[in-house]
Amino acid sequence: MTDAHAPQQSRGSRLMTGLRRGFRRKCPNCGQGFAFGGYLKLRSECDVCEHPIGEYRCDDAPPYFTIFLVGHIVVSGALAMEQSMSPSMTLQLVVWLPTTVVLCLGILPFVKGAVLGTQWAMGIKG
Repeated sequence: MTDAHAPQQSRGSRLMTGLRRGFRRKCPNCGQGFAFGGYLKLRSECDVCEHPIGEYRCDDAPPYFTIFLVGHIVVSGALAMEQSMSPSMTLQLVVWLPTTVVLCLGILPFVKGAVLGTQWAMGIKG
């Protein structure tokens, strides 16, 4: 089964659909089945529409975008903390190292889903 709305959607609309479904970690084709079989492992195909999710290769882009996003959050937070409180380096490390790890691990699966949705929308496989 394929997405019945795909031919009728504009390219921008299809991209937004893919991003929305990807952020929810759902199949980009139907939006119903789960795209992931684990934390970051893509399923070989959707359980609902049998779309071959495993054919999409989103390996390097998600970590790059995640580091980019988290870097902006952490650096701006660290600078704001430095300006307002002048904390010790130990306090900065105690606050920002775990924050960085938690944010990276928390955001990565959603960014990978968004990259998957983008690849689906643009027809990029392999």
